[in-house]
Amino acid sequence: METLANGFTLEVPAGAFPLSTDSILLSDFIKLPPNARVLDLGSGCGTLGLLLCAKDSQCSITGIELDPSAHAGAVANIEKNDLSSRMESICGDLRTFPLTGSFDCCISNPPYYTGGPASNTTPLARRDDQCSLAQLCEAAGKMLKFGGDFFLVHKPERLAEICALAAKYNMQPKRLRLIRHRTDGEVSLILLSCRKGGKPGLIWEERCLFEGDGRPTDYYRTLYHL
Repeated sequence: METLANGFTLEVPAGAFPLSTDSILLSDFIKLPPNARVLDLGSGCGTLGLLLCAKDSQCSITGIELDPSAHAGAVANIEKNDLSSRMESICGDLRTFPLTGSFDCCISNPPYYTGGPASNTTPLARRDDQCSLAQLCEAAGKMLKFGGDFFLVHKPERLAEICALAAKYNMQPKRLRLIRHRTDGEVSLILLSCRKGGKPGLIWEERCLFEGDGRPTDYYRTLYHL
């Protein structure tokens, strides 16, 4: 059981992807319009939805998740946090989801890799065997309203590919945050927002989690409410 902000809790069932720094980073990066209708693509046990509900009392979240056990965990988390009026989980395939052009925002913490060893505990979480990056971007482009935003976290080596795919599906990269784990380290993660039908123009920024001596930065302390 994980304790989130404002009294919310997250229970991660066996086999589901656990609460990670990646999800914390992405939820902090996401900026929602008032009364946002949000689609979480590959929502797992509801982690991102719960994090957003904890910081925004007006948003509504629809999660779509392929794995039945993770979906069941999301349903349980929604009930435990009394969020049934503004959060739901659908067990299904985001590649064939029918509600096109319906959402203000799409969000995703997707698998990062196209190959390599599969995880024994979370087989769908590491590799994009079930949904490629191209299919993910296509789904976001279809589900967003014109002017809506797609937020995702990914690895820096795939940034060029993401930007090219976003353009293919009428989404313009608008905001990029580079994440370093240490001030003297390489960029290890990227946070990116892309706007459907947006005009060119990219704002980029950098953040770091730990100082060179291992002390948490102010950014890290803010993320974890320390």
